[in-house]
Amino acid sequence: MTAPKLTLIGAGPGDPDLLTIKGMKALESADVVLYDALCNTALLNYAPADCPKIFVGKRAGHHSLDQQAINALILKLSKSHQHIVRLKGGDPLVFGRGFEELIVAQQAQITFEVIPGVSCINGVTGSNIIPLTHRGLVRSFTVVTGTTCKGLISEDLNHAAKGSGTVAVLMGIKKLAEIIAIFKAAREDCPIAIIENGSLPNQRILRGQLSTIVEQATKENIQNPALIVIGEVVALQDMLTTPEVLRLSEAG
Repeated sequence: MTAPKLTLIGAGPGDPDLLTIKGMKALESADVVLYDALCNTALLNYAPADCPKIFVGKRAGHHSLDQQAINALILKLSKSHQHIVRLKGGDPLVFGRGFEELIVAQQAQITFEVIPGVSCINGVTGSNIIPLTHRGLVRSFTVVTGTTCKGLISEDLNHAAKGSGTVAVLMGIKKLAEIIAIFKAAREDCPIAIIENGSLPNQRILRGQLSTIVEQATKENIQNPALIVIGEVVALQDMLTTPEVLRLSEAG
């Protein structure tokens, strides 16, 4: 058997059509696939029918295998399989712990490749017509995790709240009230959107203001996986249907 290879593939935010062509080709040549909870299982159909598909279940608050166990499994499979495909939701190197798996592969002299995926950050916002930046309004955006690996509020949220750009928060629903309190202390009231199951048929979008969103989210029982987007860009969704925007588009 030739040297084993590990391929990390970004599965995208949920919609299976958002998988890249390169990712699809890699799946077609897989000898074994390890996939996370946030991966659309329809993507497994691209792998050979006789290829084992192993669920490793990583999801905020619900891990069927911890990271060390996944690392150990990769090493074990490399003894018997030539091409190990690791299918990870979104992009494997954006809050995906993919780099940790690459280190394990390198130490074991397993060749590796990373195939980027559409992150939920731009995939979910883009498919819902929420621009992260907009000329003359917002010149930057920040992406931050809502909670640390120890379940605490990330200190980076305080820095993000004090800025003027759009802020996208991942894994923040369980700490929503605390997160919103940080932003209310640092900013004036502004639009916010929470997108649950982004890009999937069961997607839900909840829009409101910093002053109202916690009550709204509680009432609607918003759950993970969900992306929180804070900033004036959220309100731009409404502009696309106005005659003023149509005129601006025609003017080019």
